[in-house]
Amino acid sequence: MAARQGRDAGGDGMRLRGKVAVVTGAASGNGRAIAARFAAEGADLVMGDLDVDGLDATSRLVVDAGRAALGRRCDVTLAEDLTSLVSAGAERFGHVDVMVANAGITNSAPFLEMDEATWRSVLDVNLTGVFLSDQVAARQMVAQGGGGVIVNVASIMARLGSETASNYAAAKAGVESLTRSAAMALAPHGIRVNAIGPGFIDTPMTQPIRDEPVIGDQLISRTPMGRMGSTEEVAAVAAFLASDDASFMTGQCVFPDGGFLLNWARPSQEVMEAFLRLQAQRQA
Repeated sequence: MAARQGRDAGGDGMRLRGKVAVVTGAASGNGRAIAARFAAEGADLVMGDLDVDGLDATSRLVVDAGRAALGRRCDVTLAEDLTSLVSAGAERFGHVDVMVANAGITNSAPFLEMDEATWRSVLDVNLTGVFLSDQVAARQMVAQGGGGVIVNVASIMARLGSETASNYAAAKAGVESLTRSAAMALAPHGIRVNAIGPGFIDTPMTQPIRDEPVIGDQLISRTPMGRMGSTEEVAAVAAFLASDDASFMTGQCVFPDGGFLLNWARPSQEVMEAFLRLQAQRQA
């Protein structure tokens, strides 16, 4: 089926002109930046979050950019909340073209001390919430005649383990896998599904990490680009994936991480120096 995507014929950077995008977790952080970037590129926004005050602030950013905003309280663990959000968007704007499943939480504990409630709290939001967001949006897109884009927000933790956040890592790995499954299932309907795996990004969620110098400094030192990323940089990737510039991409996970994944398994300086000594001995 033909997608509901149209190229930016005017060349004015408005790649999402005429599109309607749903963004979950839009009250702050990456979700707010994505909503603002989409509005700047011409999209109208339908936004959901549990933080209604934050959602109102994001809505004002969208309106200030000259686009329409519809914000609603939404718990992504409840299919009925997501259905209400997407249906409200379709009713107001006539169609829904993009879903950004961004809502996520952290609730960590060491592996041996993590109880079932802590485990489930993160899986319910970060994985089941993404599945429900994708499914509800895709059903709307199919009902419209097909075509559309889904962007899931994963994390570099999709590729890593964590002694203290095994629930978060497992959920984000699940999001990456779910993205591939959804891409296969929805391609016949002209719906593309991709994911973003942000690295160490400056958001309210990472504030406690930044406030702890030992952890923050180490994470930055492990990032080849030597700094944290910004929410605007994540939003730029989301806008690309939502636009027709990514028209032949589906089932992929893009990692805006400053090279973190490249460097995570890098040997220590001592090991690198030992390898260099061995190399010098072989060449002698």
